[in-house]
Amino acid sequence: QVHVVESGGGSVQAGGSLRLSCADPRVILSVFSSDNMAWYRQSPGKIRELVAQITSGGGTSYAASVKGRFTISKDNARKRMYLQMNNLKPEDTGIYYCNIERRGSTSWGQGTQVTVSS
Repeated sequence: QVHVVESGGGSVQAGGSLRLSCADPRVILSVFSSDNMAWYRQSPGKIRELVAQITSGGGTSYAASVKGRFTISKDNARKRMYLQMNNLKPEDTGIYYCNIERRGSTSWGQGTQVTVSS
């Protein structure tokens, strides 16, 4: 069973930074290392969209709207994934969800709110 724990959301002004964290503290290291993981966000009035993803091999990809500003990373030793968000814009506001793809199944976190004011 996947136990996804997210943290790091908050309120910042435009141009500021936040770092989101996603962990599954109950998983064993070898399983976490094999996970593909991603961050999605749902902005007010919009559907949930993919923000960034990282494969078990460390390959990354980003939505065009965040490329160059956001960085996704995975620390297998700590069983954590991060999303470093710099130069935040008001349109980055939304609920950010951690997604874990493990052994053919997908699990979601509860979401963490990010609010960027102009």
